[in-house]
Amino acid sequence: MNSTFVSSRVPLSLPALAILTMFLSGCSTTAKSGPAHSQEPADAAIERYIRAHPEVIEQSLQGLLAKREAELRDHHKAALATKQQELLHDPASPISGNLKGDITLVEFYDYRCGFCKKAASAVTELQKEDRRVRVVYKDLPILGEPSELAAKAALASQAQGKHQVFHEALLASHAEMTKESIMKIAVKVGLDTKRLEADMANPMWQTAIDKNRALARDLGISGTPGFIVGNELVPGWLDLKGLKELIARAGHGK
Repeated sequence: MNSTFVSSRVPLSLPALAILTMFLSGCSTTAKSGPAHSQEPADAAIERYIRAHPEVIEQSLQGLLAKREAELRDHHKAALATKQQELLHDPASPISGNLKGDITLVEFYDYRCGFCKKAASAVTELQKEDRRVRVVYKDLPILGEPSELAAKAALASQAQGKHQVFHEALLASHAEMTKESIMKIAVKVGLDTKRLEADMANPMWQTAIDKNRALARDLGISGTPGFIVGNELVPGWLDLKGLKELIARAGHGK
């Protein structure tokens, strides 16, 4: 509902109502020291006004919600500015594209997330079309243990220099992320599965995932995918056009 339209129908603005309420509340508080019946007119006036104009309650709640959302956005924007090192230069986070590119796209994703799978081809195509782009991958397994297992496998594949091809194959797969299916995909992309399984046991991958989760919380990311360029975060799926527009808004128009 449009707040301006609501205001035009309400005899008193919210600030005026707040002042009226405080004034009447003050009168009511003062009246407590006197006879009990002296408190009734003030309480009755407040009740009558609210009954006559119930929309002011809705308007007040909408205003409070908008204020809280704005405060949260400001907090997340400030966090983006202060978390650039973790976003862009965490040695545990895989990187693809132009490793020295001047445009960095950060993606938070889950290998079982349908929208992450849908966005995968756009991220791949972006790197082919725009050679300035560097992509940082942030594993954020939010869909249970199979997601976490896939994330550890992908992170561990870095030791064999196969992360990018394995990452894309995992996102392209519609199989459940069981250990068996993950290893089948690993074989297809040329990974040594015995070595991969051993590397997955390294506790550093759990530490990396936990760091990504903490970073996501700080940034207000509660789902996947999530894309970041500069100080702008876009939650949800983006196609190739959307990714290019995100880059352009960050001042990297081509």
